Amino acid sequence: GDIVAIDGERLSAATVMERLNRIAGQHGVGRSDIVENRYVGMKSRGCYETPAGTVMLKAHRAMESLTLDREAMHLKDELMPRYAKVIYNGYWWSPERFMLQTLIDESQKTVNGQVRLSLYKGNVSVLGRESASNSLFDEKIATFEEDDGAYDQKDAEGFIKLNALRLRVAAKL
Repeated sequence: GDIVAIDGERLSAATVMERLNRIAGQHGVGRSDIVENRYVGMKSRGCYETPAGTVMLKAHRAMESLTLDREAMHLKDELMPRYAKVIYNGYWWSPERFMLQTLIDESQKTVNGQVRLSLYKGNVSVLGRESASNSLFDEKIATFEEDDGAYDQKDAEGFIKLNALRLRVAAKL
């Protein structure tokens, strides 16, 4: 799940950061002005500029969308704010950070491939993504057309009925 190259050129992590900071910074990517809640309870205004981090997050999330299972991605999405809070509050060496790190590392084992991006006037747009070895996207299934039996629209009626069962039960109360 780590970025190892830009435009096909393999680079060290430090060089990736330096190069993305320069390239994305020229496009105004990664600038934010926020009011945030500090750990001690006060609000503070923060102006941040993280061009490389913004580009890397966009690319990484694009690759995760292709290679992570839906529920694994949802769980990771729920845990990432907690992980960020633990680190922001200075608990890098805490047991909870180690537990979260183990889960995150496990989730990233299949996150690999290539992502194409466009940078323009502060925006990062995903133009394409591919993973030769771990893509969960199957165009035959996703089209709902000829999917070799993976999806039959007749199945939807039973699914909808079962999925709404809890709502029908609650409506009786």
